[in-house]
Amino acid sequence: MLKPIFITGIGTGVGKTVTSAIVTEHLKADYWKPIQSGDLENSDTITVKQLVSNDKTYFHPEVYKLTQPLSPHLSARLDGIEIDINTIKVPETQNTLVIEGAGGLMVPLNQQFLIVDLIAQLKAEVILVSQHYLGSINHTLLSYELLKSRNIPVKGILFNGHNPDSEAYITQYTKLKHLGTIPVLNNLDKNSVKEAGKHLTL
Repeated sequence: MLKPIFITGIGTGVGKTVTSAIVTEHLKADYWKPIQSGDLENSDTITVKQLVSNDKTYFHPEVYKLTQPLSPHLSARLDGIEIDINTIKVPETQNTLVIEGAGGLMVPLNQQFLIVDLIAQLKAEVILVSQHYLGSINHTLLSYELLKSRNIPVKGILFNGHNPDSEAYITQYTKLKHLGTIPVLNNLDKNSVKEAGKHLTL
């Protein structure tokens, strides 16, 4: 079985879902968002479905569909449940599997476990998504150090937007593979997602 690819970000709102769509389309991989927290009518799975155009991708159902747009541990509590990471098993597939996380690495799933613990349990390889803003170098390096300390394999880093100085510093410091830069997509649709994949080195 191929090692799953886990798309995680240096924080919330850095473009994980669009990145997941681009990587999924580029690799013609399967897609799986095990935990959806909030906006179930416009979930990340629905969004990625609308952006992927190949006929090979299979969209695996979420394990937890939480109603509140909050941290998963709190959203689950408000829904009257507790996330049990032992129930989150990698779905069977002969295809490459792209897994989209929720928020950053230290997002809590319950009182004991974080997203980074889930990545380790799923034995996945990480693609780290970084977006350029004041403080993003710090957040990117902190995320890298955490993954390194947990011995979690990192396939490389994808940058959402282009800032040559920041990218050079981050890749030089971390020695992570620069997997590409995602351009600003003024028209987010199947065509732009497919075109954006041409910028990746996977």
